[in-house]
Amino acid sequence: MSMIGEYLRVTDSELDRAIQDPDWALDFAEEVQDAEEETKPSPAGARHFSTYKAWDMLRFLLARTKFPVNVIDGEESFAENDDWGYGPLRYLRPERVRLAAEALQAINYDQLVSGVDPVEFTSAEVYPLGWSEPGALEWGRHWYDGLTQFLEAAAGMDDAVLVWLD
Repeated sequence: MSMIGEYLRVTDSELDRAIQDPDWALDFAEEVQDAEEETKPSPAGARHFSTYKAWDMLRFLLARTKFPVNVIDGEESFAENDDWGYGPLRYLRPERVRLAAEALQAINYDQLVSGVDPVEFTSAEVYPLGWSEPGALEWGRHWYDGLTQFLEAAAGMDDAVLVWLD
């Protein structure tokens, strides 16, 4: 079974409702995911985004930069429901989403991986492993760029973001 990083953009009223009723939030997340599987919007146009298995790679790389927002795990927890996957459901408030989007705009993927040896990923047991493969560092570019676009769009709409591992 894989561990997948998941994100859902929500308005302030949807965030309030999700905090009060995590079961509603789970149903809502599933509805959005199902709808977007059909339409396949770009990261900037999506309400749901996944970093797939690259979440831990991105966590490792962003930690090296002393990134100011925990965009991989979220920052505030509100649901311990097993239906959400691995660990608690967490979120980023709109002001933290804006800060994250600004910080992501300031560092491109080439800067993020500059000076990184894939051996560091193996030593740190960064999920999903296999870092000795050629092009392993390049694999994360697509997910980083998508997350950047997704959070920029969320910031532009003053949305909060739910974050979980599924």
